[in-house]
Amino acid sequence: MAAKQKRLKLATRDGQAVVVANGATEAPDVGRLPDVSGHATGGEVAPSPPPLPGLFGGEALDRMLHAGMARATAGISPAALGLAYADWGMHLAAAPGKQAQLAQSAWSSALRLGLNVARRAAGGTCAPCIEPAHGDKRFQDEAWCRPPFDLFAQSFLLTQQWWQEATTGVRGVSRHHEAVVSFATRQLLDVFSPSNYVPTNPELLQETQEQGGANLYRGWLNALEDAERRITGRGPAGTENFRPGETLAVTPGRVVYRNDLIELIQYSPQTETVHPEPVLIVPAWIMKYYILDLSPHNSLINYLVGQGHTVFCVSWKNPGEDDRDRGMDDYRRLGVMAALDAVNAIVPQQKVQAVGYCLGGTLLSIAAAAMARDGDDRLKTVTLLAAQTDFTEAGELMLFIDESQLAYLEDVMWSQGYLDTTQMAGAFQLLRSNDLIWSRLIHDYYRGERASQTDLMAWNADATRMPYRMHAEYLRRLFLNNDLAQGRYEVEGRPVALTDIRQPIFAVGTAKDHVAPWRSVYKIALLTDVPVTFLLTSGGHNAGIVTPPGHPRRIYQIGELHDHEGYVDLDRWREAAPVHKGSWWPAWQAWLAKHSGTPAAPPVLGNAQAGYPPLDAAPGRYVHQA
Repeated sequence: MAAKQKRLKLATRDGQAVVVANGATEAPDVGRLPDVSGHATGGEVAPSPPPLPGLFGGEALDRMLHAGMARATAGISPAALGLAYADWGMHLAAAPGKQAQLAQSAWSSALRLGLNVARRAAGGTCAPCIEPAHGDKRFQDEAWCRPPFDLFAQSFLLTQQWWQEATTGVRGVSRHHEAVVSFATRQLLDVFSPSNYVPTNPELLQETQEQGGANLYRGWLNALEDAERRITGRGPAGTENFRPGETLAVTPGRVVYRNDLIELIQYSPQTETVHPEPVLIVPAWIMKYYILDLSPHNSLINYLVGQGHTVFCVSWKNPGEDDRDRGMDDYRRLGVMAALDAVNAIVPQQKVQAVGYCLGGTLLSIAAAAMARDGDDRLKTVTLLAAQTDFTEAGELMLFIDESQLAYLEDVMWSQGYLDTTQMAGAFQLLRSNDLIWSRLIHDYYRGERASQTDLMAWNADATRMPYRMHAEYLRRLFLNNDLAQGRYEVEGRPVALTDIRQPIFAVGTAKDHVAPWRSVYKIALLTDVPVTFLLTSGGHNAGIVTPPGHPRRIYQIGELHDHEGYVDLDRWREAAPVHKGSWWPAWQAWLAKHSGTPAAPPVLGNAQAGYPPLDAAPGRYVHQA
């Protein structure tokens, strides 16, 4: 009997107890975030410990609680939100001058609204006492000018204006807490917007009357279909018409390398001669790579191949629970560096024009800095598409970046091994709630209509997961601590500096980017000592990059920045840079060609003798992982 019993041992890791069965593999670490320094941790084994503390006590219990709470709070830390409101509330309570100012504003708004209503009741006409903010399209229909709907709209807008004044400009409140309180209050107010309800929205009311409620019936069916699709894991309605390898990602090519993290695709040449330097594209793994290879008419990859470039592109694996311990350095080694080794073997004796998009661009800049530090000169140029290297002004995403929120998010990822697609989508939807939440509610469920899917929308619905360790490192070391810009980011135990990069840089920012604001992208000019060609295009983070020639509404500005000429600030650059109409792709392709040698015969696909035989046809296997 005693011989059959398994003895329990209590190992320690980073000071946290972990129960281990005698003779068995150590159980997963349920106590702490993996050591973000990248070094292995271990500890001594103590005899005859009690099992309960390691399984149910300490941090493990706290983390399980936080992970459970997160499912009810959409991943938002109640502590982070409470701290922000406490900071604002206590400082406002000790600011009688600000209170008097707010009271006066409230009285003034009420008086303006009352006089406006009185004039209209007497049969007169008058202009609205407040106009919607720029970009707010909720009340632009003429129906909102008729009573009582004008009263609904103006009351809401005045209330919104007052709360904006109340949550900003309170002396002593930290800038981060002020932004959080203002943002959260705005989200709460938007719930009560009269545009969101049929009885208080004249447009919806008229449609419902004209259709005898048929619009609401169709909306109910749409809601049921959407719920069924979410439960069964199917994509949004219409996305089934867009499938990688069939209608999307159809540029011909072959997978020439595969490891546990990436597939490397080499695209078939479309011209008799090609530029000798191959192009290696490193997309972000928060998205699937075919954002750059959508339909043939708007595929950046297809465009480059058609212009005579030999193009390689990384396709990332969609990580699962087993990938929880993959860190940023794994993505650098198994991603960028492994792909670069393959490209060098297939196209030998040629330097590489490297391209990074979004998070892939940040990783590429880290890899390029480490290569420069170590004397590795295999890169010819570096292109960064909507990619940040300094995170001090990383846009509205910084609302979700503080110690409390990150600890909460880490506990969510710790419980499942990754950050799920729906959890990431929630944060981005909140940043543009009027466009992505409330407008969809009105269009799909109140009007009972369906927007036709596009290739870009279908790609956006084909989301991926983020491994626990990697995402924790990314948020802490880059967003929270800004280690890369400040020279503290370590690769293989030593810090890297972007000033070591010696290749010319082409950086693209997009004017309406909520993920990587162009003013943040522009800072690469401050962090490097090489010529930087900066291009600012209209559009957002995705649509601004996917801008094929012939796009009717795109404009861009471009200019070269030289370190020896002195720093040019963003506003002066924008005033001086000429405005061009159309796609920015030809301007970038001309820059690539300028840094290329004499065209030559295209290389074959793969190199079996070097260990890189052609495998599956593009787009490969990893892109199909759900």
